[in-house]
Amino acid sequence: MVEIKTPEQIASMRAAGLVVAEMHRRCAEAAVPGTTTAELDRIAAAVIAEHGAKPNFLGYGGFPGNICTSVNDVVVHGIPSEDTVLASGDIISIDAGAIIDGWHADAALTVFVGDGHPPEVHELSRVTEHSLWAGIAAMRVGGRLVDISRAVERDIRKQPPPPSGRWGIVEEYGGHGIGSAMHMEPHVLNYVERRRGKGPRLVAGMCLAIEPMVTLGDPATHVLSDDWTVKSEDGGWSAHWEHSIALTERGPLVLTAPDGGRARLAELGVEAAPDPLG
Repeated sequence: MVEIKTPEQIASMRAAGLVVAEMHRRCAEAAVPGTTTAELDRIAAAVIAEHGAKPNFLGYGGFPGNICTSVNDVVVHGIPSEDTVLASGDIISIDAGAIIDGWHADAALTVFVGDGHPPEVHELSRVTEHSLWAGIAAMRVGGRLVDISRAVERDIRKQPPPPSGRWGIVEEYGGHGIGSAMHMEPHVLNYVERRRGKGPRLVAGMCLAIEPMVTLGDPATHVLSDDWTVKSEDGGWSAHWEHSIALTERGPLVLTAPDGGRARLAELGVEAAPDPLG
């Protein structure tokens, strides 16, 4: 069953999404050489508390942090630690979530630490983020779930390849429904799997978290002994971008973007839905 939200519930998710956006802003500013990922987690916790929200990552399946902090070849689910000190030239994906009035929001971004990043790493993040917005733009009432997966995959495949030879679309992890829980049906693939068919029809009130993860090279991954940290099998670096989106009769509303997604969607010829919080 796919949960369909009322306008009032979407407004609560928008409030949670703005908390996530502020978590990202504050953590990205603090992600400088010498900062530990544990310090980023403390900043995220402070933002949650300041806004009267609740964390949805902390304690989820036993996860020990308020955010996931995934550095370089860590694809997803990196655990904040005092032992992980950011250095110039690193990249870090910060995956964050919050709950307002029982309604969830979830988003991730990739941040460049310091300087000295080679062009292919800049391009890795750009390609991943661009594919996210292509997927969001494909979220239309009357469409199918597969339209989102196809848009993400096509956008990545059409980009000029890196020196490693290809962009690796991670298949083991993907997006999801979101609302009264953080992870709900349906699962949102970042590629087309024909055996899954077209998936459910997209209707107003459906809320999804779309989150492409792309590597420099082989997309295969493995999980470390902590049962959380996911690394690329070949050591290739990874980028991760995610937004939570509500589909309305007037189009998509990007719940975790400060402007609701207006600017980026306009670049793709799509009008974002009005913001219920003004």
